[in-house]
Amino acid sequence: QVQLVESGGGLVQAGGSLRLSCAAAGRIISRYTMGWFRQAPGKERQFVAAIIGLSTYYADSVKGRFTMSRDNAKNTVYLQMNSLKPEDTAVYYCAAGAAGGPVLRGSTYDVWGQGTQVTVSF
Repeated sequence: QVQLVESGGGLVQAGGSLRLSCAAAGRIISRYTMGWFRQAPGKERQFVAAIIGLSTYYADSVKGRFTMSRDNAKNTVYLQMNSLKPEDTAVYYCAAGAAGGPVLRGSTYDVWGQGTQVTVSF
């Protein structure tokens, strides 16, 4: 069973940048579908980005601003977030899925991290 630990969240002004990291222990992440989701207070969990092999997928709301990548040597995935907006404020979760499936669906993922808070101020 893989375990995921996110880091890199924090408070940033609108227009700023943050890089989230998700370190995996227990399994090799190159064999998994890896995703990022977010959940704002009072709202449903929302797909942000995913990576399968060398292919990446993004929600329309973050396309062109966020970039997901992976470092297989470090067993870590990243989410580079640029041009942040107040509406990006949420808890961001890293997730891993072994069996495949639509990357936008939370049910595709078997393991979730504990989340990291991202707050974007005006």
